[in-house]
Amino acid sequence: MTRIDAHQHFWRYDTQAYPWIDAGMAALRGDRLPVELKPLLDADGIDGCIAVQARADETENAFLLDLATAHPWIVAVVGWLDLFAENVESRLEHWRQHAKFRGVRHLLQDDADVAATIADARFARGVVAVQRNGLVYDVLVRGPRQLTPAVALCARHDRHWLVLDHLGKPDIDGAPSPVWRRAMLELGTMPHVYCKVSGLVTEVAGIHIDRDAIHRHLDAALECFGAERLMFGSDWPVCLLRAGYADVAALVADWSRQLSPDEQARLWGGSALHCYGVQGWPGSAHGP
Repeated sequence: MTRIDAHQHFWRYDTQAYPWIDAGMAALRGDRLPVELKPLLDADGIDGCIAVQARADETENAFLLDLATAHPWIVAVVGWLDLFAENVESRLEHWRQHAKFRGVRHLLQDDADVAATIADARFARGVVAVQRNGLVYDVLVRGPRQLTPAVALCARHDRHWLVLDHLGKPDIDGAPSPVWRRAMLELGTMPHVYCKVSGLVTEVAGIHIDRDAIHRHLDAALECFGAERLMFGSDWPVCLLRAGYADVAALVADWSRQLSPDEQARLWGGSALHCYGVQGWPGSAHGP
């Protein structure tokens, strides 16, 4: 079984380039590069990873693709493009020439009005272009209020895979909220939508990590999407704000023991390899 971390980030830290890393995020204020991540992957028996953009700038694409070229275990890159731009098609054509450029992410969670962004014809044209080029679009929203309008986005764009990052960033404080659960159920009916089991420790409301509360949210995601459309992601190094890499992996591993061997193979790599179209790795054809 090939094991893939479907969601992590690299950066050379600079205060102006990463304004979202504020003074309260001391654990993130430094370089985070492959030399640091690889031993963590090896310790958990994870064969490779998918690097996801952390800056809304095309220079991020070149940076991540250079790392992926130098380190074959970085199997794919989810980059950034201005999806509102008139030249989005030509920019997509430029970046997709690199075999490891496999997806695009727009930071919906940072938009003042997510529903307005989703309704914007320019944005819709950009997402259509992403899918027409055979690339995955990663959906990043924060909480039920943003997840609800994202349901319409996912329903409208069904020509290629969409991936919901971090379970839609629910507020993890006890039982899953009915609004979040309802939106997840709707997304789960859409066979072109996958969901990343990632970024959860940083959404826990309490001082201490409530493993049971996280597991209840994972149970809900399993009910909504089925094991065949869930994929593990560490969200390293952002996870370091609350937990180490091994702790994050162990939390998901403990929960996943309820799954069959085939379902575990999908969660831990098969679905990511299939969804992002990664070629040349064992299990890359494994998927729905």
